[in-house]
Amino acid sequence: MTEKSPKLRAALDGIPTYKPGKPAAADGPLAFKLSSNENPYPPLAGVLETAANAAASFNRYPDLACTALIAELASRFDVPLEHLATGTGSVGVAQQLVQSTAGPGDEVIYAWRSFEAYPIITQIAGATSVRVPLNDAEEHDLEAMADAITDRTRLIFVCNPNNPTSTVVRRAQLERFLERVPSDVLVVLDEAYIEFIRDDQVPNGIDLYRDRPNVCVLRTFSKAYGLAGLRVGFAIAHEPVAAALRKTAVPFGVSQLAQDAAVASLRSEDALRERVDALVTERGRVWEALTAQGWTVPDSQANFVWLRLGERTADFAKVCEAAGVVIRPFPGEGCGSPSASARRTRSSCGRRRSTARSSECLF
Repeated sequence: MTEKSPKLRAALDGIPTYKPGKPAAADGPLAFKLSSNENPYPPLAGVLETAANAAASFNRYPDLACTALIAELASRFDVPLEHLATGTGSVGVAQQLVQSTAGPGDEVIYAWRSFEAYPIITQIAGATSVRVPLNDAEEHDLEAMADAITDRTRLIFVCNPNNPTSTVVRRAQLERFLERVPSDVLVVLDEAYIEFIRDDQVPNGIDLYRDRPNVCVLRTFSKAYGLAGLRVGFAIAHEPVAAALRKTAVPFGVSQLAQDAAVASLRSEDALRERVDALVTERGRVWEALTAQGWTVPDSQANFVWLRLGERTADFAKVCEAAGVVIRPFPGEGCGSPSASARRTRSSCGRRRSTARSSECLF
């Protein structure tokens, strides 16, 4: 036997492993796991029973085309069947989008800090990340993102609300941005937390997609619907993009349990709204309590809040854990040497505050 290892793609070198929220210790004191922005409620009424019925036949492959779920989504959002594609959570669909649009030599633009899967799925595809720093209000700097577009740009992620800073992009800003984006560059509106938005100036991405062939809307059943463990997400996009997503999907990736549970969840909208309203009320209570104590907390439009703690992040996380509260820290990060992409986006360690050394918490 030789000592040589199989040759792997160089593009995988240095890719960080996706880090899920830290679980509560199984043998420790009572702990509240807030590190993954999960829905604290169990599945909606009837959904668990639906999934259990589907489990009786999991010796069979699921419906590859997700026929019933696609039909339910088309009716719910008033879009053509051909404009829908499903995947293993919104992150699975996001990876399909990168695979469909970008490869070596191409660029993918996104704000930073934003969803930590974006750099991973970009590098897996062999494409180049162009990270555009958030502005001082922890929001997307859409002007800088538009300035960062080159003839190598293939895809732009706009996370709205942004994970992990909880801030939003409003309609006027987003429409001005979309006018600047070339028609052959795909803009993905990642709306994983849209159900928690209460700012009436924030647009529904589906309204923007309808007459813009280069806009794709990304949604999930993991957050508001409470199906995180079943891994089902979907995209709404014009037919060429949706068709590409179906080509890049893992065959039979969305289980029948997930498909049936998602359909049942869509049919329980009234109960869903009640739960989301309760979470939004609690979000407001926590925000008011934190700001009254003197914390600087963005006006959250998601189901979590963001605390900028800088070098104190790791210490704060340890104190929270000792108190039985498991949060999501991002310690030890900051601005590095500017690359060509960073210079193009006007990022500078001296001019901007880093958003990386902060802590995301859902209370």
